[in-house]
Amino acid sequence: MLVTAAVLAASAGLSSSAAATASAVSSSSGAVVDGEKAAGLGRVSGRARVFYRYSPRDDIRFSVDATAAPFSRPVNGLPHGMPTDARGTVTIYHWSPEKKQGRRAQASVDCLVTGGDTATLSAVVTKSEDPEEIGERLGFSVKNGGPGTGRFGFSWAVSNVDVVDGNATFPHVGTCMAPAPFASVVKGGFKVTHAELPPLPAEWAERAGGGRWAGGGRWRPVT
Repeated sequence: MLVTAAVLAASAGLSSSAAATASAVSSSSGAVVDGEKAAGLGRVSGRARVFYRYSPRDDIRFSVDATAAPFSRPVNGLPHGMPTDARGTVTIYHWSPEKKQGRRAQASVDCLVTGGDTATLSAVVTKSEDPEEIGERLGFSVKNGGPGTGRFGFSWAVSNVDVVDGNATFPHVGTCMAPAPFASVVKGGFKVTHAELPPLPAEWAERAGGGRWAGGGRWRPVT
């Protein structure tokens, strides 16, 4: 599980493009998807090394390229998908000089929601040096900016713990579920492009897959 082995980690080394990303985090230019300007779509992009307080000497890096794709992931019970559906890739790299070992992983983005200069997203692991991690969903949070302003958070190590019969358990991470961005960016940076939630499909409130969207934000059976 990614909770173990000295936290996991983030993508391959920061290149010169990281500096460009850091300088662009305040830019207002729109995102580009498949060669076209994605007007009104939320996006998170960039790569950075972060400082994790509980492993202060470790080299932990993340890269993110995530774009909103509303209602693009229909499943049983959610025939239209969700307004926060998204696509993209997160890469993770972690090197521990103390243990002289590192970890790498890549995950496919399935959810993204933005709020001003912050965002949360989730991604399912597709490649990892640990086969047991394949298929696990991870949550991430991002605050726009480079060193001194940018921040990043992840769903393992400090959060997502439940207690069952007095014992600590680590439940599955739901889509877009992540803690606040608790780790500061020390090199590179991220850009968050905010977009409001999209309009709901006309059929959203109708009977579909045995459920309906309730005003309180809960998916519950139709009675």
